[in-house]
Amino acid sequence: GFCINLLLSQTPEHILAQTNKKTEILCQLKKEHTGVYWYRWSQERQNFEFLLFSNALGKSTYGTNVSQDKFSVHGERSHSSYSLHISHLHPSDNGTYFCSVSQSSQLLLGSGTRLSVVDALPLPLKSTQAPVSKKPLWFITKSKAASRKG
Repeated sequence: GFCINLLLSQTPEHILAQTNKKTEILCQLKKEHTGVYWYRWSQERQNFEFLLFSNALGKSTYGTNVSQDKFSVHGERSHSSYSLHISHLHPSDNGTYFCSVSQSSQLLLGSGTRLSVVDALPLPLKSTQAPVSKKPLWFITKSKAASRKG
């Protein structure tokens, strides 16, 4: 069976990346383990695909038709953290990626990372500037209101 649990923390929740670029997903484990499995859920194809298994010594075993050029795992055993590197991104890589460990015949899943690959990233100007300029104003008005009450 599958169950989402707290022994694995997976970040980030969502990645928006550009075609032909690369990205990585981090998985941190809070318990002893023999290795980490990586899966992808594809909404489009409605399938749960096994990508690869990376053992505690850093050796990887790949799923059927999974490209070793595209997927690789970098682990730091001392920190129990593993990152899945995905290169040569393509829209077919879209999906939700899960890191997973096997524990007493169960697969424990991370929280999942949704990857969206696009040809061009949206311009970050508006989204980054707007909140920055609004926040100070909000603090100013709030402090004025507070001082008026007092």
